[in-house]
Amino acid sequence: MRTIIVVNDVSRAPQVDGTEVVSARDYLGDPAWADRRGCRVINLCRSFRYQKAGYYVSLLAHARGHRPVPTLATIQAAKSSTILRLHSDELYDAVQRSFAQETEASVTLELFFGREPAGQHARVAAALFGRVSLPMMRATFARSERSGDWSLVSCAPMDLDRLPDDRIAELTESLQAFLRRRHVPHRPDRGRYDLAILSNPTEAEPPSCASALRRFERAAEAEGFAVEMIERDEYSRVAEFDALFIRETTAVNHHTFRFAQRAAAAGLVVMDDPESILRCTNKVYLAEALGRHGVPAPATMIVHRGNQAKVAETLGLPCVLKQPDSAFSQGVVKAADEAELRELLPQLLRRSDLVVAQAFMPTEFDWRIGVLAQRPLYACRYHMAKKHWQIIHREGERLTEGMSDAIPLEDVPPAVLEVAVRAANLMGDGLYGVDLKEVDGKPYIIEVNDNPSIDAGYEDQHLGEGLYRAIMADFRRRLDERGRKPGHR
Repeated sequence: MRTIIVVNDVSRAPQVDGTEVVSARDYLGDPAWADRRGCRVINLCRSFRYQKAGYYVSLLAHARGHRPVPTLATIQAAKSSTILRLHSDELYDAVQRSFAQETEASVTLELFFGREPAGQHARVAAALFGRVSLPMMRATFARSERSGDWSLVSCAPMDLDRLPDDRIAELTESLQAFLRRRHVPHRPDRGRYDLAILSNPTEAEPPSCASALRRFERAAEAEGFAVEMIERDEYSRVAEFDALFIRETTAVNHHTFRFAQRAAAAGLVVMDDPESILRCTNKVYLAEALGRHGVPAPATMIVHRGNQAKVAETLGLPCVLKQPDSAFSQGVVKAADEAELRELLPQLLRRSDLVVAQAFMPTEFDWRIGVLAQRPLYACRYHMAKKHWQIIHREGERLTEGMSDAIPLEDVPPAVLEVAVRAANLMGDGLYGVDLKEVDGKPYIIEVNDNPSIDAGYEDQHLGEGLYRAIMADFRRRLDERGRKPGHR
């Protein structure tokens, strides 16, 4: 497998035979990288913060079918104190043995690809890297004054640009050792047969209304689940359940993502799973994945500060600009002319290093195809809000939505269903809402949503209770295929 090392400053990169050093700007901006196959991407960018270049390197590596180190899931897990506590518990015995002779109250290890320079804590370093695969990691362990036990208290990436010159050789040697061995990821333990439904009763625009949540609860009970509705302050209880269904609007920098991570780490069946949230909530990933796999979409351009002057020439005007993590028509704007483009684009680029720009494609309605386990489940048409180009029109606090109607799958054009399933399958095998436009009989993907809206009287107009029952039956199927024994705590 070809290995590329992506850095902000190529002069600081470790030089390893058989690898290629690439700048973050080239990897993100050069379309040739999207066509490369069979690549392992060692991401040594200076920052993995949300929507910084390092974040996007791992994001686009996923979309391109490359194998990034670290993955997005690793980046997010390293920020979660709860996930770190879980790892600390799993490493408890090894940590106590390794730090038994330490006299200080805390010890910070600087690890390169799971190697600790002194070798004194080699086993703990390797085990931690198997769970949190940050190439350059600063991990702090502390001893409890009360019990005397040691635990992992923090874990953070290190900045290559700030690494002393005399340690580059050490980093290079560790990278060489990493590339020589086969990395086997940690796999969490498995769990039981109860279902938790996460919701937020105070959410202004929830994915499911109270009536729909009651229908999900009844459907789950009909499938043999014991069901409990939970909220964000019940995070510590996630591992008590066998499955988690998230019915609160998801985002990466949000407790819903942490719930998904915690559930996945504890072995639950979870919708939406962390990978689906990471992929669907960022439109840069979607644009890259659709382009790589030849799934039709409006003409699209990934915009950064270096190419923003080419947007009008490439896509024409008007065009649509999208914040990568936009949702519910928020963070999506239309630039009608050059003046609006010059005003709007810098505003979006102040929030994110990359912005998605697309050719404007007006239609009377958008198709929404619900896809579950890689098969179409339901279909709706969402009509544009009156005198507006989107299905939701926001004017300050005022919100106007267009009409919607559910359509039997057999009445949906086959091409729309086929393209919707292809797009959803790029995200995973969970539950997705795929939005498409149909122009001259040809479908074009607009976006793929995790956590799709399922409201009583709207998406369930055609299938009724059958829609809720189908989703709960899929939870049951997944658990059965894992060989779980329901009802055992």
